[in-house]
Amino acid sequence: MLEKPELPDEQLIACLQHDYGLRIIQIDFLPLGNDLNTAVYRVVADDARPYFLKLRGGNFDEITVAIPQLLSDQGMAQVIAPIATCAGRLWARVDTFTAILSPFVAGQNGFEVAVTDRQRIEIGAALKRLHTAALPSSLGQRIPREAYAPYWRDLVRKFQERAEETAFVEPVAAQLAALLQAKRAVIDNLVLRAEQLGNLLQARSLENVLCHADIHAGNLLIDGDDTLYIVDWDTLILAPKERDLMFVGSGIDHVWRSAREQALFYQGYGSTEIDPTTLAYYRFERIVEDIAAYCEQILLTDQGGQDREEGLRQLASQFGPGNVVEVAFASDYPHR
Repeated sequence: MLEKPELPDEQLIACLQHDYGLRIIQIDFLPLGNDLNTAVYRVVADDARPYFLKLRGGNFDEITVAIPQLLSDQGMAQVIAPIATCAGRLWARVDTFTAILSPFVAGQNGFEVAVTDRQRIEIGAALKRLHTAALPSSLGQRIPREAYAPYWRDLVRKFQERAEETAFVEPVAAQLAALLQAKRAVIDNLVLRAEQLGNLLQARSLENVLCHADIHAGNLLIDGDDTLYIVDWDTLILAPKERDLMFVGSGIDHVWRSAREQALFYQGYGSTEIDPTTLAYYRFERIVEDIAAYCEQILLTDQGGQDREEGLRQLASQFGPGNVVEVAFASDYPHR
């Protein structure tokens, strides 16, 4: 969220004192991320210790904090564990938001700072550890499982109809509607291929592992000592390993675009057999989900300000040369 939510700082301060026993002397909103349901702050207690406060709107699943805590307890150094409340919970409630507190790590994400070769290897090793993590049944049963559902595909089809039938007055919405119409044939092919591949995978028996499901450069945090962390665990799912591996070379970011950079990742991850059908499915489905999410953000409301403009920019860029759309089709038809 790039714009501060309409929530008084005094409510946040009161929550942190009541639930965490902290006396906050400074609170600063951080305009970070593209998720309209998530706002983040840097807060400082009276002992000068800084904390990272995340406010999550909408539905909240406690598994998104329980799993990072488990991984941290198991010794996964790339995880920043949440801080428990005085009552022992890993979250608190403030107004309509869920509040999650953790130590503040000053750093930059993988879009803002160059990821080193050592870190590419480390990311691979960390993902392998995630994919082979031992989960107690009490937690494993609560993690969503991949179902190859048509939810996002159906939404995109509805938004395509809306874009053609509605005259949008708000400028960003009008530009998005024009983009959807200009790219209609490409988007139709994206949705259709995601559907075809998803149907194929539904009929197969694939091994599911614990996946982060959003492991791109924006969710890598690198501090001043070049220590690497993986952040934002809101999309956890039990799915084939390709759910995460599809990001490697997908065109989403510059972390592992070249063959050499991808080889460094797999040096850390280890030898593994990658199913091309599953990999292609996730690359198509990810784009379809992005289209639907940006349409929800921009076409269903006039709110958002700077978030709307950034959302439109990011969606339009996906259709550019060498970006995710081109890579997805190349993954599916490598010999074309």
